Amino acid sequence: MSIRDWPDDERPREKLLQRGAAALSDAELLAIFLRVGVPGRSAVDLARDLLKQHCGLRALLALDQAAFCETHGLGPAKYVQLQAVMELARRYLEENLQRVDAIQSVADTRRYLMARLRHHPHEVFAVLFLDNKHRVIQFEELFFGTIDSSSVHPRQVIKRALYHNAAAAIVAHNHPSGVAEPSRADELLTVRLKEALALIDVRLLDHIVIGDSHAISLAERGII
Repeated sequence: MSIRDWPDDERPREKLLQRGAAALSDAELLAIFLRVGVPGRSAVDLARDLLKQHCGLRALLALDQAAFCETHGLGPAKYVQLQAVMELARRYLEENLQRVDAIQSVADTRRYLMARLRHHPHEVFAVLFLDNKHRVIQFEELFFGTIDSSSVHPRQVIKRALYHNAAAAIVAHNHPSGVAEPSRADELLTVRLKEALALIDVRLLDHIVIGDSHAISLAERGII
């Protein structure tokens, strides 16, 4: 049965207009993006197939162009559209964050960092450089690979903090496993960075570890 033949309150577009985007499932939201299905499969059916095949949104959204286009019904145009939508979302979150105190808006800060880091297939260490009112000056990804005290060089963080004339910083890195629980190495790195940045009068406000669906603050754990 075509989606056009469904009751109005079950069609993804109409459901979104009536009840808001939050009321839709992942498959329904993805179906709106896909717009059309393939012979014998509606857009919702195709969306469900994709989510099942890739075990959820995270893996699907992390696909490169070649892997994304392997699926019947998806091509370069859809890949480009999806990348554009994701980048718009990141820029929207960044613009919101630049207008407010990053520490007072903890939820916004975490949403932004998750949007930037969650989908990387490898570990990425990044820094939010802040002014003296804790507003964002710049976000930078500085280190890649296994993130520990030996691979993250405080001198590079200090160099970039001085370049941006930052008064404070929030550091973050992702766990590709999807589990946000900080390791002992994460804790040691946090202490090392805090001490190094203090030498140039830059406060380390937090170290946030990003997982699939949540983020953990080491400041809230009492590490900072």
